[in-house]
Amino acid sequence: MRPWTSSGWRRAAAVAVTAVCLWYAPFAMTELWSYARPGAPAPGEWLLGRVVSPRYVADALVTRVAPYRHSLVPMIVHSVLGGLLMLLGPAQLLTAARRRVRLHRALGVVFAVTVYASMAGAGLYLARTAPRDAFSGAAFWIVLATILAGTVLSVTFGILAAVGGFADLHQRWMLLCYGYLLTAPLLRIEWGALPAVLPGLPMTEVNRVAIMHLGSLVVFGALLASRARDPRDTVEGLGRSWAPPPVTAAAHLAGAAALVWIARSLSGHGAAGRRLLVGYLLPYAVAYAVMALGAHRAGRAGRLWAREEWRIHLIGLCLAPVLSAGAVMLFQHSLGLGRFTALTAGVAIGCGMTAFGATAVVSLRLMYAREVLRRAVPTPLPAARATTPAS
Repeated sequence: MRPWTSSGWRRAAAVAVTAVCLWYAPFAMTELWSYARPGAPAPGEWLLGRVVSPRYVADALVTRVAPYRHSLVPMIVHSVLGGLLMLLGPAQLLTAARRRVRLHRALGVVFAVTVYASMAGAGLYLARTAPRDAFSGAAFWIVLATILAGTVLSVTFGILAAVGGFADLHQRWMLLCYGYLLTAPLLRIEWGALPAVLPGLPMTEVNRVAIMHLGSLVVFGALLASRARDPRDTVEGLGRSWAPPPVTAAAHLAGAAALVWIARSLSGHGAAGRRLLVGYLLPYAVAYAVMALGAHRAGRAGRLWAREEWRIHLIGLCLAPVLSAGAVMLFQHSLGLGRFTALTAGVAIGCGMTAFGATAVVSLRLMYAREVLRRAVPTPLPAARATTPAS
């Protein structure tokens, strides 16, 4: 059997993402019907109850009645529009791949407006809900707030890049935005899948394990998609690397020290902490291996731009534990959270935040290369004026 080509893998990934989005869209749109009208159809809850158990679902959702009803209208707006975004995302990918420029732009306007409206609903819910009243506690509230901020900022930067005519930057920011949005269906999948690996745990505990790696998974997927859609070996005006070996080595040392601290801290909280540590480390190790291998292969092949982007994101991944360690201190001492809650929240948001920062650095890197190239082009001298000899 002939091995798959890179285009085959890209096609398979696009089909998989589209299938997940189409599967989740009706569940998202109907998720809150039962809170607005008891007894209304709730297909998502029904399916999860069949996959795991009705008791597993009932015990988790019984505590959601008061917080959701307190902000029911914003939550319905958020969930219904979130389902619409699950449909618009694959449509945007398809129109971009088929180069249907006008349709892509029109759907892009709808997509951006829908993101802002949906995130406004989520923001009102978070503003009206005390962190301790969020599902599985304050750590999840912080994760949701971080995802909301990342989604809004990434779509905003994507719009600005499109207006400025920077298609490569626009593509990266919009893929990152959609990566953040995909945390919703992926979380539901993990609610149903993780009980097979962690039997007997309530959904609140399963949720804590899931949030330890969802951020790293979705931003890693956005990076893979960006690299797959950028065939350039180099970029004119690239110049010296912004991720030279000394910087990369320093990031590795700092990241390794922070990882040791995180591992010791989580291990000190018994079985619950060790579960979270495994849930964090396994996807982190996979992402690190792929980024390091991608940078190495690109360097050996002389693909300077590919190596640069891989290296920048690898540095961001190495610095994620450092950011997490700092966030733990902030949450514990400034927000007054318990040690385990602060640790969970800090570790959960690290990869998503540093990936956002790495995307910003990549964007600045491309803009800097364009500026270098622009300044290298000599400015034409003004034409000499015709003079009339004096009589």
